[in-house]
Amino acid sequence: MTRRPATPLPPPKERRHLRETAALTQAQLAERVGVAPGTVRAWESGRTTPRGRKREAYAKLLKTLAEEAAAGRAARDPASGPRSAAGANRTGPEPEAHPQPAPHPQPAPHPEPDPRPEPEARPEPEGHPQTLPEPASEPLPEPRPAPVALTPAQAFDALYEFGAPALVRQTYLLTGRREQARESVERAFQTAWEHWPEVARDRDPVGWVRAAAYEYALSPWQRLRPRHRRPEPPPADPGDRTLLNALLRLPPRHRRTLVLYDGVGLDLPETAAETEASTPAAAHRLLHAREAVADRLPALADPQVLHRRLAELASNERLGAARPPSVRRGGERRARFRTRAAIAFTVALIGTTALTLRTAPTHYEPPVSPGQAVRGVPPRVAQGSLSDEEQELRRKLRDQWQGGPERLRPGLE
Repeated sequence: MTRRPATPLPPPKERRHLRETAALTQAQLAERVGVAPGTVRAWESGRTTPRGRKREAYAKLLKTLAEEAAAGRAARDPASGPRSAAGANRTGPEPEAHPQPAPHPQPAPHPEPDPRPEPEARPEPEGHPQTLPEPASEPLPEPRPAPVALTPAQAFDALYEFGAPALVRQTYLLTGRREQARESVERAFQTAWEHWPEVARDRDPVGWVRAAAYEYALSPWQRLRPRHRRPEPPPADPGDRTLLNALLRLPPRHRRTLVLYDGVGLDLPETAAETEASTPAAAHRLLHAREAVADRLPALADPQVLHRRLAELASNERLGAARPPSVRRGGERRARFRTRAAIAFTVALIGTTALTLRTAPTHYEPPVSPGQAVRGVPPRVAQGSLSDEEQELRRKLRDQWQGGPERLRPGLE
């Protein structure tokens, strides 16, 4: 039994662009598809991918929005309407239609001479017979080397070596902790290795890993770890120390937006998609973050200067990353541990269920309620001495037959 191929979807950025072009909010689009607004945010950021019926409904809705957008553009600019494939390639005006005369029989065409000039015979030296010139042969194209197919491990190692150093420096700007930044990036790459088929087909694998690393680094559970209670040594440069303190005073969402836009260099729609916010919300967060940094450091009011200082702050710290094979092995160990834990939990659950079924009673026995004293009933009195009337009545009862009244019975004479 073969699976039906999944319905194709546009890239996450195009999904968000289509929704905003149609002036729909994430809640409205989620209501039309039948999912929660958080699910739509995850689809537009590329963190998750719809499946099954939800994917088909989402793809159909996006196709409808794309057709409406194309119709709106055609209505605004009629000159740029749809053209046929043949008419799109023409640059001049189309020729007018004239009535064609009836075809007359024409003589068979003679073969046209070859326009290519014949090769001239080279003069042979005296004393040698002249030979016919050989036909000129075109040089054969050099064979191109076939592309080398990389194994999944090699592709992962190349992605890690390319993006890990920069991601560690960016994550350090979010947390201000060197070890936490390295651990967040390694965890993100381990998650990418577990979902490698999805990450390998993504249009921006580095962005996929960056979103996972930022989510792990800014998780509120990090505050409960013992490592978070021990402060790390601040940067040596006073200017870097002041800038890092200003960044850490920002709310996590504002800090992440500022690092993505002014540090990484993403545009506003990409920043909004990665932070799972609308474009106006991302713009407001960016403006508030810049104002807060400029209040503490007026020299960084210019965005260009702020971008340069963020790059210097991240580059001044010696932040290394582990080797790709160790990261892959760590992810595989975590996956094996979770698999074994799930198997052990399932076996324990099955054993507990079997033991319960074995020891459970097969029929219902109502519980016996404890005895209680009944009040209001006179106590039972022991039998006492009989009166004279009672004794007379007792004697009469004993003398009479028990079977009823007296009857005639034969007697001896």
